[in-house]
Amino acid sequence: MRILIIGENGQLGKSIYKIIDSYKNKKKCSYIFVGRDKLDLNNPSNIVNYFRDNYFDIVINCAAYTAVDKAEEEEELTNQINHLAVAQLAQIAKKQQAKLIHISTDYVFDGESDKPYIEIDITSPINIYGKTKLAGENSIKEIMKYNATIIRTSWLYSDYKDNFVDTMLKLKNNKDKLNIVSDQIGSPTYATDLAEAILMLVNDKDFISKKQKTIIYHYSNSGKCSWYEFAKEIFRQIGVINQIIPINSQQFTTQAKRPKYSVMDSSKLNKAFNMETRDWKKSLKKCIYNRELLN
Repeated sequence: MRILIIGENGQLGKSIYKIIDSYKNKKKCSYIFVGRDKLDLNNPSNIVNYFRDNYFDIVINCAAYTAVDKAEEEEELTNQINHLAVAQLAQIAKKQQAKLIHISTDYVFDGESDKPYIEIDITSPINIYGKTKLAGENSIKEIMKYNATIIRTSWLYSDYKDNFVDTMLKLKNNKDKLNIVSDQIGSPTYATDLAEAILMLVNDKDFISKKQKTIIYHYSNSGKCSWYEFAKEIFRQIGVINQIIPINSQQFTTQAKRPKYSVMDSSKLNKAFNMETRDWKKSLKKCIYNRELLN
């Protein structure tokens, strides 16, 4: 069985690669990782050419345009990668009779809820990033009535660079006050935990063998916090005392609006595959430990 992972240089792609050895013996699988140099989602003809001679049983799309603020200025590029390329991948997967797993986001919601979002809640994105990700979801559902799985996740961080945990750890010796937003609430998600959930799904015998209706799941670590509380916990776990000042969203101006509340309910996925999501503080501890091993 051939499994393609798109986005090998991203947080999730790297996290899947890191743990892949523990799954290799479960099934006779060949995992192929590709980055932009081999499969450029900004180039429709490159996508066609890549799949002309490459066939897969499962396609896992971890790639996306995720620069939320910059997306407001680069709407065309964002739409190409998060929407049009996703539609193209869905058409190819359908033609090849492959299963498609696509990673989406909590930003498809407007953040006006006061309870964790479930998969059937009304979507209403408030920025370009969220709108293009939702358009990608809708394209998949329209093109692939069967055999596609969309997994929405939130506040993703990893053992690697360019995420909130990485930024806070770089600032651990900063003597100045850190102003962190305290009125945006969500569920941090450790990319390694999400990677494990994806591979558990891939290795599920029913997922592999049965034709199933296209479905959406939510996945994040359990619990919730604000960015301010997230930062406080990071510094607490590494034993550093920093001056962190809670501020509201109006005091921290960004080009793109953020959902005020984007906590997601993962119980549907947990029940379907008999899994449990880890508490976000425990996963954060695991991430910090793994980062120390890498450095």
